[in-house]
Amino acid sequence: MRIRVLGSAAGGGFPQWNCNCRLCDGVRRGRVRAQPRTQSSIAISGDETNWLLCNASPDLPAQLRAFPELQPARAIRDTAIAAIVLMDAQVDHVTGLAMLREHRRPLEIWCTQAVREDLEHGNPLFGLLRHYCGVYWRPIEADGTAFEIPSLPGLRFAALPVTSNAPPYSPHRDRPVPGDTIGLLVESAGKRLFYAPGLGEIGAPIDEAMRRADCVMVDGTCWTDDEMIALGLSKKRARDMGHRAIAGAGGMLERLSALPASTRRILIHINNTNPVLDEDGAEHAQLRAAGIELAHDGMDLRL
Repeated sequence: MRIRVLGSAAGGGFPQWNCNCRLCDGVRRGRVRAQPRTQSSIAISGDETNWLLCNASPDLPAQLRAFPELQPARAIRDTAIAAIVLMDAQVDHVTGLAMLREHRRPLEIWCTQAVREDLEHGNPLFGLLRHYCGVYWRPIEADGTAFEIPSLPGLRFAALPVTSNAPPYSPHRDRPVPGDTIGLLVESAGKRLFYAPGLGEIGAPIDEAMRRADCVMVDGTCWTDDEMIALGLSKKRARDMGHRAIAGAGGMLERLSALPASTRRILIHINNTNPVLDEDGAEHAQLRAAGIELAHDGMDLRL
């Protein structure tokens, strides 16, 4: 299995276009050593010919240009994207669907019923796409049942419900239901990836999926729960937005450190305010010392 990180930042990217926090301003002016990042999405393949797109960020056109393997040029109009899985209906994970409207056939989109409803009503992207290429919706049951995507040979999947939060345009906002957000377990040739860019709580099923995986790529949005509040940028804690902070008791650092030593541990969906982005900072050093990696655009993994 090959995994390509197309984008690794949370919504808004890094630096965020309107943000002048220490990190965004510092990377623009060259005072902070950090890598710019686009909004999070990954691509997965079992044969390096047919690819699954996990989420479609607003930065998708630039991400496709940066990864030529997704354009095999076998015809005058072509793509190596065989299917799309949506982990949730958040705006930074679905807006890129509109950028794929020139596709020559309906987009094969796999998502839960809850996500489909949000994209039919609150953020009606599915309706918009019907005026262009169309949508071929395939349902995902977030119950751990194994399934295959016929257009992606060599890969098997299972989706687990994740406790996070639904987008602001969802009727489930602040009252999430199973299926609003999923974690995805991907298996190929006996190797497993667990992917969950939005992860608020880690119950027994998620913990077991992480322990079974050879590589875990999970939510690293904020370093502390009150990060956005302390900077005066929001009144919401990380957990209010459906994200588990990295630091603190029960935080992502603690939970990832408890995984088997052989597990590759990667944080993705990094917010522009997160001090781990500063490669000379104490937080970045703490991650390195724990053997935890920070996803970056263009990161390439083989399992």
